Amino acid sequence: MTDHTAHSTAWHTRQETSADAAEVHAVTAAAFDRAEEADLVDALRADPGAWLPGLSYVAEAPDGTIAAYALITRCHVDDVPAAALAPVAVRPDLHRKGAGSAVVRAVLEAARARGEGLVLVLGHPGYYPRFGFGPAADHGIRAGFDVPPQHLMALVLDGSAPVAPGTIRYPAAFGV
Repeated sequence: MTDHTAHSTAWHTRQETSADAAEVHAVTAAAFDRAEEADLVDALRADPGAWLPGLSYVAEAPDGTIAAYALITRCHVDDVPAAALAPVAVRPDLHRKGAGSAVVRAVLEAARARGEGLVLVLGHPGYYPRFGFGPAADHGIRAGFDVPPQHLMALVLDGSAPVAPGTIRYPAAFGV
């Protein structure tokens, strides 16, 4: 378990447990102001081809409630296994206080420790570079659906293996 400090609040991060599922669902639905992303998490949990044990993390607020959530699941670049960071959710009342950054750093470190080599994220190009993400196109990785290329980013966790170029394939639950 790791404690991360951002701003003046210490965010305790840890692996999600089965007891957290309902609160993770609520935080994710609130973060996106709709249920689709929360339902996505539930669908990914039920998909043994997508779910990567130990790569579902929460950040706890000082009162022990869940402040933020981050999930890494299996995806592929063509036929080569990779990892996808999605969703990342922060309780709306705790935006811009460091909980999201803390949980993303924690889940990325867990992915590195697990031996994952490449993490891809479809997200805001102003947010994810702080964690080391850069354009996936720089590695020859593209989306098989319409998305501005700057929103598909890659983070190489293990520089000892070459990154396979190709098209990202998300688990079926993503619907793309």
